[in-house]
Amino acid sequence: MIFDETKYRFMFEALKQAEIAYEEDEVPIGAVVVKDNKIIGKGYNQVEKLNDATAHAEIIAITSASNSIESKTLENCDLYVTVEPCVMCTGAIVLAKIENLYFATYEPKTGACGSIYNILDSNKLNHKVNVFSGIYESESKFILKEYFKEKRK
Repeated sequence: MIFDETKYRFMFEALKQAEIAYEEDEVPIGAVVVKDNKIIGKGYNQVEKLNDATAHAEIIAITSASNSIESKTLENCDLYVTVEPCVMCTGAIVLAKIENLYFATYEPKTGACGSIYNILDSNKLNHKVNVFSGIYESESKFILKEYFKEKRK
């Protein structure tokens, strides 16, 4: 699928967040929340730094965006994340009422948006999220592979 230039620009910002995570010895995943073509929240994995299993990039970006607009819901907002969200993060995406989710690459071990589960495709939820994948897929895979290659040394 071909995306317009703005989608690449925002996913590139998520990749920058993933690079920060990589530099801080965290699993390199980054996320940004966008409203009206403006980034209102950013996040990167901080599980080790914060000693918190819930400190995923998506959760931090959603919290940041909610604080930015002073609302628990992020209607008319898009989330860009470098890796397919897990079950926890997918739940947060639904609860925050994100309109569109863009992720770079699938996560075959924990992914909940098409890999292991496809939670967002359920008709049982009270909110529907549009899901798109593939923007900067190879770059996102590369940074993950490099991180885990270093970890296995």
